[in-house]
Amino acid sequence: MVIHIDRRYFFDQVRGTLFKGSLQQQQVEGINAILDYWERHHDRADPRWLAYILATAFHETAYTMQPVRETLAASDEKAVEILDRAYAAGKLSWVKTVYWLPDEDGKSWLGRGLVQLTHKRNYEAMSKLTGIDLVADPARAMEMQTAVTILVEGMIAGSFAPHKLADHLNAEKADWVNARRIVNGTDRAEKLADYGRTFHAALRRDGVCGLWQRLMAWLSHAIARRT
Repeated sequence: MVIHIDRRYFFDQVRGTLFKGSLQQQQVEGINAILDYWERHHDRADPRWLAYILATAFHETAYTMQPVRETLAASDEKAVEILDRAYAAGKLSWVKTVYWLPDEDGKSWLGRGLVQLTHKRNYEAMSKLTGIDLVADPARAMEMQTAVTILVEGMIAGSFAPHKLADHLNAEKADWVNARRIVNGTDRAEKLADYGRTFHAALRRDGVCGLWQRLMAWLSHAIARRT
């Protein structure tokens, strides 16, 4: 039997810590999309994994919990313009291949989603993992359900780097700092570790055992969605 996350408690906790006292509806919707996916597909997995997944989305989306383009631009064209300008100014010294320029088919492989998926090869890899054809339409990485699938399955499988959640959060250790290597080396690793621990502290399960308890859990879930 699936035991659901106590969302009322969860949102009460993160509102006062990570979200500075208030949550926007889009933030609630984004978090719920991740929690819903987790409960459907990975409910029995380590809850620390879910906490670090949430922490990653929190950081990568600039706290919006919504799929975003690289640079947070409102369109691909604007993102390409911003990236071009930054690259010309020498601000992207780590970039070896200018991956954001539209290819011969007019497709740009710039970063999109709840975790920034870049380069055509990564869109190809995530297409195979998720069963969603991101090569035919890379913009699908901006769809919430697609973005959640990429985020969760990619971090579990180790699709973004030679690291996966089980390497750092397992029965022997809780290495919240080096878990950042799953996505982006050690960039802001300490900060992401703090986010992960905070999300984890907010995760607890509903004690759902009977009809009344299941009804109350459903009501709590519904209320949390409107919070």
